[in-house]
Amino acid sequence: MPDPYRIDPVLLLEAYAIGLFPMGEKAEDPEVFWVRPHKRGILPLDKFHLPRSLAKTMRRGIFDIRYNSDCAAVIDGCAQAREIRPHTWINQPIREVYTALFEMGYCHTVEAWHEGRLAGGLYGIALGRAFFGESMFSLVRDASKVCLAALVTRLQEQGFVLLDTQFITDHLQRFGAIEVERAEYEKLLAAALKGTAHFMPPTD
Repeated sequence: MPDPYRIDPVLLLEAYAIGLFPMGEKAEDPEVFWVRPHKRGILPLDKFHLPRSLAKTMRRGIFDIRYNSDCAAVIDGCAQAREIRPHTWINQPIREVYTALFEMGYCHTVEAWHEGRLAGGLYGIALGRAFFGESMFSLVRDASKVCLAALVTRLQEQGFVLLDTQFITDHLQRFGAIEVERAEYEKLLAAALKGTAHFMPPTD
């Protein structure tokens, strides 16, 4: 019998293309609802602000930055309840569909490793020249921030033009994130979907 809560990966990509994204109410609840905010968070790639203290941390080489090496662990990390975030919207159907999209080449991760262990990371969807950030986590100070900086650099290098953060937080605002009205976001999205960019550079 088909799982009534399963999200079809192709349907999810189609939803992103019209400005929708899924969320769960909580981890234990298998239902998913679709969100299309009146105001959308984006991080303009040409206006990214790298705090001086974070630039210093990056120069010290504390973290080993990897891409797409352990998607399951990144999603697990993002889904873990923490003191600053006691509840998570990442339920089982969401875990499964993003894992499927990773296998299809649409979902990507940026990971910060420290002393051989995953210290933080983020994941999101690449479609056209748009990247839709989903979630991030940190187990070691600055790990998720370093991942965000690495993500922006990768997107800039690979020709992406839109970084969607869904909503904005004080944390993201420090890096230059802003809110735009839905109509403006959809114009940016339509332009970004007309081209093609590759998150992972081609290998020789």
